[in-house]
Amino acid sequence: MNDVTAWWETAVSRIAPGEIDLRGYPVQDLIGRISFTDTIWLMVRGELPGPGQAELLQAALVAAVDHGPQAPSIASARMAATCGVGLNSAIANGVNTLGDVHGGAGQQCVEVLNAIVAGESASDLVARYREEKRHVPGFGHRFHPRDPRRDPLLGLVSEAVGRGEVQGRHLTAALALEAALAQGRKKPVPMNIDGATAVVYAELGIEPELARGMFVLSRSVGILAHAWEERRSGRRIKGPLPPPLLADYSGHPRRRLP
Repeated sequence: MNDVTAWWETAVSRIAPGEIDLRGYPVQDLIGRISFTDTIWLMVRGELPGPGQAELLQAALVAAVDHGPQAPSIASARMAATCGVGLNSAIANGVNTLGDVHGGAGQQCVEVLNAIVAGESASDLVARYREEKRHVPGFGHRFHPRDPRRDPLLGLVSEAVGRGEVQGRHLTAALALEAALAQGRKKPVPMNIDGATAVVYAELGIEPELARGMFVLSRSVGILAHAWEERRSGRRIKGPLPPPLLADYSGHPRRRLP
């Protein structure tokens, strides 16, 4: 019997008749007393957040919540919502597009910042990425010359450093990396949302893969809002192009079967 009950052993929650404990706290003691952001921290980190930690986490979650219907995760959910699937399936459809290219740069940037904090030179790292013809994750944006979410997030981190709530080593690493990327260029390559939130998550001690999970959690709210809006529009089977437009064809000209 012990082998059976140990099969799904967990330190996250304890359930018994009439009882629900989250990380040791009775749920009735948490309801109405801690925020959803506090609860996220408690559930994934095991303890309630300390001074300033919840504020930084909440700022990062708010900043990454949405980037319009042209974002693949949003567009995918909106199209799915017009195909007769449930709202949960539409949300899952959007979340499942968040991979290494779309949604994974935050995790990758945390790894890069950890490497710099551990002693790697920002200039050497940029040189290596340029030699390998790779983009440094978390910097530059295909749409925004300067991501409007960068400054407020870094400002909050800087304030937290001043209060002694975080150490600021990852913020320093990110700024050094940003400066190294600007060298030899006419235009700077400022941090994007992935880079700015990576600074927040790294300063909070959140592991790289969990940082991606936080981005997914944040973006799922925008996916939900867009899927629900599209669901209520009444449109059916919405494709990537508005009718009667069709994608360009670049294959073989029409031909007869021999």
